[in-house]
Amino acid sequence: MTAELLIAFVLFAFVTSITPGPNNMMLLASGVNFGLRRSLPHMLGISLGFMVLVLAVGLGLGQLFEQLPALYGVLRYAGAAYLLYLAWKIAQAGAPDSPDGGRSRPFSFLQAAAFQWVNPKAWVMAIGAITTYTPQENFAVNVLLIAALFALVNCPSVGLWTLTGSLLRNWLNNPRVLRCFNIGMALLLVASLYPILLDSKGTL
Repeated sequence: MTAELLIAFVLFAFVTSITPGPNNMMLLASGVNFGLRRSLPHMLGISLGFMVLVLAVGLGLGQLFEQLPALYGVLRYAGAAYLLYLAWKIAQAGAPDSPDGGRSRPFSFLQAAAFQWVNPKAWVMAIGAITTYTPQENFAVNVLLIAALFALVNCPSVGLWTLTGSLLRNWLNNPRVLRCFNIGMALLLVASLYPILLDSKGTL
């Protein structure tokens, strides 16, 4: 991989990781509701789960979608339905220690990693990274490099959203304010489905 291509890919990875999307909306809400430390497994699950997804796409799953485009459509709408379910859970969440606190714990590492496989935007980004930035020469090595770099760029990028949420925590001690925040995050999560359904290249 040339230096120019490497720089272009790192920029691509940063922009798609730092801008709003389902993962970042969920991490912002997690930072507010559970704090930075308890949200660390969620952050790591996103980065490493997405890395595995990029590897899988690069090593063969991308060709499966080319041969069976309807399969991608099924995945896209199944993922959208799951995102709507998560938005509902976020909207219903109260303070973590309240009797009606909804989701009483943040995503685990495995839950966050598994979520990448039903996140349509993650699939679009993984396919884009492999098809656009991975040279055919020494293809397998370049796939490994692309996946590792994406994880390295992604983790601190999504971490900023979690940190922002944790910093807002003290401002959201009022249960009513927290409920309004969670409803707002749920609506933003639903709004993030718009580019998915239009097949645009959204963010992670």
